[in-house]
Amino acid sequence: MTNFKTLDNFKRLNEVQKEAVLHDKGPLLVLAGAGTGKTGVLTTRLSRLLIENIALPGEILSVTFTNKAANEMRSRVSDQIGDKASGLKWLGTFHSIGAQILRTYPEKIGLKNDFIILDTDDQTRLLKQLIRDENIDDKKWSPKGLLNLIDKWKNKGILPGNISRDDGDYFANGKGAILYRKYQDQLKFFNAADFGDLILECIRLFNENQDILEQYQNRFKFMLVDEYQDTNSSQYSLLKLLSNKWMNICCVGDDDQSIYSWRGAEVSNILRFEKDFPNAKVIRLEQNYRSTGNILAAASRLIESNESRFGKTLWTSSSEGEKVSITSTWDGEEEARIITDEIERYSLNNKNLDEIAILVRASFQMREFEDRFISVGLPYKVIGGPRFYERKEIRDANAYFRIAIQPNDSLALERILNTPRRGIGETTIKKIKDYSKNNNISTIEAIKDLIKTSEIKPKTKISLKNFVELTDRWHSLLNERSHYELAEIILEDSGYLEMLRNDDSITAAGRLENIKELFRSIEPFESLNAYLEHIALVMEIDKNPDGNKVSLMTLHAAKGLEFDYVYLPGWEEGVFPNQRSLDEGGIESLEEERRLAYVGITRAKIKSSIFYAANRKMHNQWLSSIPSRFINEMPEDNLEINLSHFSGNQKSFTDIEEDTFDQSDYSTPGWERAKIESSIKNLENNQPKIIKNSNAKYSKGSIVIHKKFGQGKVESVDGKKLTIDFGESGTRKVMENFVESLN
Repeated sequence: MTNFKTLDNFKRLNEVQKEAVLHDKGPLLVLAGAGTGKTGVLTTRLSRLLIENIALPGEILSVTFTNKAANEMRSRVSDQIGDKASGLKWLGTFHSIGAQILRTYPEKIGLKNDFIILDTDDQTRLLKQLIRDENIDDKKWSPKGLLNLIDKWKNKGILPGNISRDDGDYFANGKGAILYRKYQDQLKFFNAADFGDLILECIRLFNENQDILEQYQNRFKFMLVDEYQDTNSSQYSLLKLLSNKWMNICCVGDDDQSIYSWRGAEVSNILRFEKDFPNAKVIRLEQNYRSTGNILAAASRLIESNESRFGKTLWTSSSEGEKVSITSTWDGEEEARIITDEIERYSLNNKNLDEIAILVRASFQMREFEDRFISVGLPYKVIGGPRFYERKEIRDANAYFRIAIQPNDSLALERILNTPRRGIGETTIKKIKDYSKNNNISTIEAIKDLIKTSEIKPKTKISLKNFVELTDRWHSLLNERSHYELAEIILEDSGYLEMLRNDDSITAAGRLENIKELFRSIEPFESLNAYLEHIALVMEIDKNPDGNKVSLMTLHAAKGLEFDYVYLPGWEEGVFPNQRSLDEGGIESLEEERRLAYVGITRAKIKSSIFYAANRKMHNQWLSSIPSRFINEMPEDNLEINLSHFSGNQKSFTDIEEDTFDQSDYSTPGWERAKIESSIKNLENNQPKIIKNSNAKYSKGSIVIHKKFGQGKVESVDGKKLTIDFGESGTRKVMENFVESLN
């Protein structure tokens, strides 16, 4: 028998990692901090079980969260032990393991062996039909909203018969539970399951069939679970059931990196491990092999502010390295310019762009960086989603703008004719397209002709007539309204914004934020036409997939990745931590936001750079900002504070703390609104002297000066909001505390 301890993979481990690999029997929790080599521990432990014949391949259950992670684990184990890894049939994701079990006993849960697994589109269509069958308005109570609710119930392990009154009332005035039951019945009728069923039905199978449960409990003598902090209630229950006989369960995870509560993950699962599994051994992996000392010290102190955690302190044998930089900027545009300029300098010094990342809290923040990168020719890639201008909601909006400018734009019209839904079905659309082609006229002209005939049903005819009237109205407003006002009018008139507001899906809020960012991006252009021309050029630039590129992504998408240089823009209260999250989740959400900050900082190997802006344009209006509380929670000794872009000089970290208001009641979800006046006043202490306090009085005709737009003349006053003509910089709406009187 091969001596496992002589293998190179084992010898490369540190002593604590070896302890985790050599743990024999009983429950084991490996608390693996960021960059501490958890994957190596997990795969080497699996290899040891096989190479020392502690368990056969079919007796080991190894669970991961993604197919990519499962394939990587299988590959690593194969590299270490060769053919012995070929029998690992129970190595996979939770869902793939669940599917294997259900296909063995499908009849026990009312299915056949060849059952199908529905994707999201299929689920949505089925739910839409069920909602309509119940005479529920599917515009007010959307199928996607119901799908999210059912998914939440399944993540929590709740069957239709166990819905509480409060949960049942959540959808359509109490019909949520009824629709859930009917949905499950329809799945059985179609011999189908969804992804939630692959876990939930396994739990039901085991709870209702003790003999089958015992069979699998006897089979899985050892269990290994990756990313345990990301498990939801159903996954936790499944693991608990299967491990109850041998109790040889090894879970690897990091409570400080639990950032997916919005998709059902419960950090409490890892926090109660010792209670759930008596006599459990807990091993902390704290030696970091990724980041420098200053990065780890800053991140460790930050995460110490969380109360719901085991507690561990990352350390490294490498150098202290560069300090985490904190840079203030005037606004988001300057933030993007400074970061881009710095990346360009790295590029000129032969730094690999693939080793540079910008991590944002919300996807709408990407737009300014994308515009800047394109303007200077800096290659980039968006990880985890399309580029800003390639997102569906942005393409839809641009199609509406094209119709307003040129109603005969048939391609644009076909894209948005029934988006949002106007009751214009595929049959009607085909008639319109055929008529357009046969008569060699545009789609809009074909619609105008057909609504005069009897070929279109009366109800559909009304919808088409209303749409034509809208396009005519938008076209007539081109020279009457500013282009950025018209853009908002178009998306309001069309119902597109209302559609997003009524959408209960997880992605809806982000899509609405992207539209609001779109409004902001339009303003600097002379017209909608100029904006659309710019977009056409943008979409053509840099289609080459090859070559080194800067990575641009959200903080959530960055988990598990690492880069030499990481930029973290938008660290302001309301942006990060995200105000909506705080309002909805209070302290629990605040702690998750802090974990997200911890994840962001620890993605960096060499340098982590944080930015915050004094002013941020949100929802199409300028707002004064204050630095994120997370900045104050890091130790000054590990930070480099740079306010030179902000006020022309350097300030100490203590000055930042003194300039911001008392943070003692951060746990209150609505704290920002209650102290907004105080926050603005304290922010002014950090702003250039050109800005006066908000007590200044202005009237029509006042001459003022603005740091960015220069000299201007006040055209109108609405409370503290001024409409100012800045000449070449155009007419802008500005809060009065952002200007100084020259009268």
